[in-house]
Amino acid sequence: MKIGWPNCLLVGALLTGLCCLTARAQQPAIVQPGAPGQPTQTLPASTRATLPPRSPKDVEFMQGMIMHHAQAVEMTALIESRTTNKDLRLLGARISHSQAEEIRFMKRWLASRGEPTELPMAQMSGMDMPGMNMSAHQMLMPGMLTLKQMDALRHAKGEDFDRLFLTGMIQHHGGALTMVKDLFDTAGAGQDAELFNFATDIDSGQRAEIRIMQTMLGEKP
Repeated sequence: MKIGWPNCLLVGALLTGLCCLTARAQQPAIVQPGAPGQPTQTLPASTRATLPPRSPKDVEFMQGMIMHHAQAVEMTALIESRTTNKDLRLLGARISHSQAEEIRFMKRWLASRGEPTELPMAQMSGMDMPGMNMSAHQMLMPGMLTLKQMDALRHAKGEDFDRLFLTGMIQHHGGALTMVKDLFDTAGAGQDAELFNFATDIDSGQRAEIRIMQTMLGEKP
């Protein structure tokens, strides 16, 4: 049987419609759970996820922690040329890797929200601490080593370096714990799920590393 031109158009239109219906049927439904006692809702396929609200403290925390982590990475970079202590080298590699990964995460978190990755200079100048030697571009977050401490670490070798590194990194990690506490103590801050999990991981991870470093110091003669 030969199908005429009008019939071809009709068949083509029917096939196109069936394909569209099939494609729509294959799209996964977006279901939004209801509040307690309320039914769930099926949302349109075009629904796009929105980022949770953030507080200025959330942004400040991430910006400050990027700077804080950067100094820890700088400290660990000194290990290779200044000590042969295998345990310290392993610890340094662990700290360097984890904090470099966390810096990348924090930068992505800020960028996805249209925020700069560095603290404004106005905030930096307001956080100076008495008695600390800082240049115009050097802000010391809680626990960060001063320029004098960093210079001493750079010039030390062997056991002297090991001791300065361990005591300095314990101080550094303690500062990060203070920053996490300050975040969670601020009303409305730390409610973003990603940020909450990240800050909680920093707290537990750095507490564990502090215990390791304290043990390493205790084993020294």
